[in-house]
Formats: sequence, C-alpha cells, structure tokens
Amino acid sequence: MYDKYWNLTALPFENVPDPRFFYSSRDHQRALLQMFYAINNRLGAAVLTGDTGCGKTVVSRLLIQELSSDRYKIALMDRPGLSPEDFLRDMLGQLGVEDQSNGKLQRALEVQAVKSANAGKYTVVIVDDAHAIEDGNTFEALQSLFSFQRNGRFFLTLLLVGQAGLEERVAGVEALGQQVARQYHLAPLKREETLSYVQTRLEKAGADRSLFDEDALDALYQASNGVPRDINNICDIALLLGSDAKVKTVGEEQIEKAVYAVNNL
Repeated sequence: MYDKYWNLTALPFENVPDPRFFYSSRDHQRALLQMFYAINNRLGAAVLTGDTGCGKTVVSRLLIQELSSDRYKIALMDRPGLSPEDFLRDMLGQLGVEDQSNGKLQRALEVQAVKSANAGKYTVVIVDDAHAIEDGNTFEALQSLFSFQRNGRFFLTLLLVGQAGLEERVAGVEALGQQVARQYHLAPLKREETLSYVQTRLEKAGADRSLFDEDALDALYQASNGVPRDINNICDIALLLGSDAKVKTVGEEQIEKAVYAVNNL
C-alpha cells in the first residue's frame, strides 16, 4: 500500500468505525453528549440519525468504548433483518443470558436487567442501522423493554441509531415514541471541518506534514460535500495515486482522478 511512501504508521482513511480516528467536530461532540446524557440520567430512549456516511456508527462505537464494563452491560444490535424473536435472543446472548423459548424472552430480559442493576451495572441497548428494521413487530418488541422500571426509573436505556426517517418510524409506535427523551441529527462537515478532519486523521496515522495542497482540499470538499465516508474514499485513492505518481503532495489532479474512480467503482 501507500503508507510507506507517505511515511505513515497506519492507513488514515479506512472506512471502518475505528474510535482511534474519531474526529471530534462540534456536531459529533453534541451527538455524543446527547447519548451520554440519556444514559447517565437513566432516560428511556434516545435517537441518533444522520445521512449515510456522516459518522453515526463511529459515535456509537466511541460511546461503547467510553462506557466502563464495571458499570454497564451493553448489547450492540447490528443485524436489523432479524425476526423479532431472534432479535431478542441476540440481545439476551449479548447480555449474558442463555437462549430462552419464545414465550419467555421478554421476561428473561427483564430479569437480566434487574439482576444487572442489583449488581451495580446499568443496561444499555444500542440498535445500529435501526432504520433498516424490516419487521414492524421488532419495534413493538423494543417498546416492551420500557415495562422494566421501578419507582419511575428504567432498568435500561435504548439508543436507536439510523438514517433520517427513523424518527418517523419510532413515532409510529406510540408507546415507543413517547419514551424518546433525546434526539440528534448528524449533519455533514463544513468546509473548515473537512480540512481539519483530513489533517487530524493524517496526524493520527503518523503524518508530520500536510499531504494535500490547498487546491486538492478545495476539490475534495466540493466532491464530498463534507460527508466523512466520501472524504475517506476519495483521500484513500488519492494517496494511492499520489504514491504511484511519486508526487510530494496530493494535488487537484489526484483528487479528480480519485473522484472519478469512486463514482465508477
């Protein structure tokens, strides 16, 4: 790969939800704060939405990383196509409960949440790609989680993460929508944030200088519209092209070729 040519210790623009490369924009900080607030205050549910590639999954993974295993039991649900029964089984498994028969799934979840609370651990359920849940009964099953409470306090917090439109689906299940106490929408990065995003990721990958000239960065923002996933794809290919061409810095030419490659993959 191109990492040796650019004297990097890691690939800076891989499209994986790696908290090490988290760029803390003002918008992402606010999103993370809203999720933390919902958990710390034992609120029922929170919803995080955003367009494809804007960093929702990275925020959720960073949140998990920051939640101490000594204080929290966490289930990360990332298979929205499961049936409602299998969805609950997967959740139980991640919370450390053996498989149960269909009629006892919700009861087993309640028992586990109470057991964890009595042991000083709060339960957090994160549903990634929640907009892609196909079976509406799964939302009904999620709604049933809010029967787990004592003296008006919930035994778990549910975080729903997905694309725009998720809010409407959640609101369509009235009892579930009523429990949403926090909601945030992630927007694409602004121009200056895009430039900072690129440099931050380069520095975290070991770069000691800027590897993109000003024209390249201008072209990058125009092509990506500030969407982190698109920025990553374009920069990754542009660095490869730059290493092949043996240039000292990536220029507008490499960005334009990278954009063409991304759009025609």
